[in-house]
Amino acid sequence: MELVSAREAEVLAAIRGHQSNAQIAARLHLSIRTVESHVASLLRKAGVPDRRSLAALADDPVSGLPVFPTSFVGRSEERTAVVAALGESRLVSLVGAGGMGKTRLAVEAAAGQDALFVDLVPVRADGVGQTIAQVLGVVERPPGTPFDAVLDRLRSERVLLVLDNCEHVIAEVGELVARILRLCPQVRILATSRERLAVPGERLIQVSSLGAEAPRLFLDRVRATDPGIVADPSVVERLCTALDGMPLAIELVAARSASLGVDGVEAALDDLLRLISGGRGPDQRHHSLQDVLGWSLDLLDDEERLLFRRLGAFVGGFDLAAAVALNAEHGVGAVADLIGRLVDRSLVVHRRVGSATRWSLLETVRAMAVHELAASGEDIVPRYVRWAADAAGALDVLEFDAVADDLRHALTYTTPDSYRLAKSLAQLSFTRGQVVAARKHYVRAAELNPDRAADDLGLAASVALASADGATAFGLLLEASDRARDGVRRAIALASAVVAATRFSMSFEEPVPRERLIALLDEATASADPDDARCVAVLAIARAWTSGETLLDPGLELSRSAVEAARRTGDPALVLGALDAMGTALANAGRLRQAHRLSDERLRLAAGASPHDPAIAAELVDLLHVASTSAIAAGDLPAAASIAVQDGSVATHPAIIAPRLIRLYGLSGRFDEALEQADVFWDGWVYATTGGGESELSSLRGDWPSSAAAIVAMVHGLRGDGPAYEEWRLRARRIAHVDNPADSLALAAPAAFVDARIAVHTGRHDDARVVVDAALESFPEKWWLPYAHAAGAELAVVAGLPDAAEYLTAAEPAAAENDWAAACLTRAKARLTGDRELLADAIEQWDRIGADFERTVQW
Repeated sequence: MELVSAREAEVLAAIRGHQSNAQIAARLHLSIRTVESHVASLLRKAGVPDRRSLAALADDPVSGLPVFPTSFVGRSEERTAVVAALGESRLVSLVGAGGMGKTRLAVEAAAGQDALFVDLVPVRADGVGQTIAQVLGVVERPPGTPFDAVLDRLRSERVLLVLDNCEHVIAEVGELVARILRLCPQVRILATSRERLAVPGERLIQVSSLGAEAPRLFLDRVRATDPGIVADPSVVERLCTALDGMPLAIELVAARSASLGVDGVEAALDDLLRLISGGRGPDQRHHSLQDVLGWSLDLLDDEERLLFRRLGAFVGGFDLAAAVALNAEHGVGAVADLIGRLVDRSLVVHRRVGSATRWSLLETVRAMAVHELAASGEDIVPRYVRWAADAAGALDVLEFDAVADDLRHALTYTTPDSYRLAKSLAQLSFTRGQVVAARKHYVRAAELNPDRAADDLGLAASVALASADGATAFGLLLEASDRARDGVRRAIALASAVVAATRFSMSFEEPVPRERLIALLDEATASADPDDARCVAVLAIARAWTSGETLLDPGLELSRSAVEAARRTGDPALVLGALDAMGTALANAGRLRQAHRLSDERLRLAAGASPHDPAIAAELVDLLHVASTSAIAAGDLPAAASIAVQDGSVATHPAIIAPRLIRLYGLSGRFDEALEQADVFWDGWVYATTGGGESELSSLRGDWPSSAAAIVAMVHGLRGDGPAYEEWRLRARRIAHVDNPADSLALAAPAAFVDARIAVHTGRHDDARVVVDAALESFPEKWWLPYAHAAGAELAVVAGLPDAAEYLTAAEPAAAENDWAAACLTRAKARLTGDRELLADAIEQWDRIGADFERTVQW
């Protein structure tokens, strides 16, 4: 048959579908007379007498271009690139994995050109020349070969030769293409293959995943079978991502959604080979993913196939060292060569990450590798886990993300190397700031090595404390005590559990009863070794925290003794913890400036400690919180600002840091910044309290952040935004789990301070006496007491209460412990007496601590 035009090819395909001229005209938007003209031309070129004979040509390789029954979705940029490449190069090869849509793209790019399409799927060795000769309608003339006949015909032709599916006869195609390029100057060639032809002058265009247009293809094909279907865009997005954006896989799965539904298809994603099946049509390779990839695997030699199935072990990517670890019987050079060959065959994807070279398998391709590995019966798991353990132990944290998925996957297996992997992975995750994952990995380590279980559970508890999650740490430490192999470890675990339940009680939904804590401490004492310095120190710290009537009321003298015992161990984490007990005792006694100075000592001690040690990190996280709180309690806003700069030194979620920034910015008059942090804090609190599950935000479930919410309310009140003020007052009560702020240890004083401060600002004094008396209470928690007392006293002056001077006197002891309160009280005295020198003094004090809003307040 002579060459046919693209339009004639479309008409011929329709004839093969037994369509009438009228149907063809309607389908191709032509007149019936034009269709009749094309049919007559086809009859002449084919040398056959009627339409039936034309339709019978369907058994021959296709000349012209095939017609597809579906729309062409996406790939418009790629099609443009192919057309442009054909204008610049006489040989363009579309290369990619099976199922990526190379054939469809080639046909679309060739549309409108004088093209000859040759499907090489049914062709076997030494049959390429004969097949092309048959399409051209030429015969060999001995002693010439089919190649010679093809070349003779094409020498004077101006045509685009589309060679589809070249990979299984790649050598023969390459030889013929090279001769055509040399001897047939007007012929251009567009080839599709799973590997390049490796012919000089070849222009490669990689055909990869469909990308952002994949969901559009899925929906187009789904609606072809069910026009009324409604699909959640997020579900469709996840489906297309899981299918690697592979067009064939998307079309096959879309067809199955007619019976399974889109949600049902998503649920079946765990078995891709089974899901991506059920296709119909003449090309058996496109009936399922297994058929598509099986075609590629059949072209591999034994060594290539062995490496391919072993690479299926990697759920992420891999570098050369990782591949060698799974193929130790081959040398580095041999493995590198094999990987290169698999890349050439589009079974492995080459990725460059910075200066590093890595490879990966598409998930659809990996599913086939996993299937092949299972079918082979080879157990690659021990090698895989050993590689993971070795890699995790040698990794720099900056390299962690590239292999994290595989390290985590390897830990789902149990081999002799799993414990080593668990410990390294826990440390890497912690250093990377993934505290929940780190904790789980330490727990996994405890499962793998019972002899070290108590130590590893202790590390898991330290990780929990690094996100201020005392409740989780308490449970882990009790488990550690049960699994301890000696008395010292049991005593340390029990005493540490007592410390977690007292010192971090704000993170518990319900506090641990004091009676139980005393019983646990008695058990620890009974198991302790008095000659073990560490054991003695932990017990001393626990005794200090349980010596008061409330959970956060350590005795001052016992705290001093705990500090001395901790110093004797030389363990900075223990010393930092003991100093915290002493600082809390000082604050509870109202000695806020001393507590602030002690926090400074803790900061200096921590300066040389490693934040990558979970025990140290737990202390650092607590220290930054307490140091900021004690600086605020002393009214030292510049110190609080300095501490805020250090928050990046440990991996802490922004929503955990936000409350202390809110307090700082609110008191400093940096209102815009306070409200920015309010959004961060509130989003985190909502997540933590409404289904956040196990997360590093768990500590937000306690009542401690309620004071920050009160400060946000104050900011809105000072700005005159009444609705926002009331909303955040309500939120503060929600966080504290109370209807009345006075019923909350954490919220009582800050709420009273805010009420008094807003009353002063707005001039609403109707209930001034009630507000003042509430602010001048002797609050059990002293951190916010100076603010409440000073603001209450100032309100008494502004409201004109006759005994305002007495309130000023009552507030003086607290103000002596806090720079902000002292400045406020000085301003209140100036207002009462009209003394402008006192007012100037107040302004100077506000300047000194950076309280910009307060210094602008007029009489």
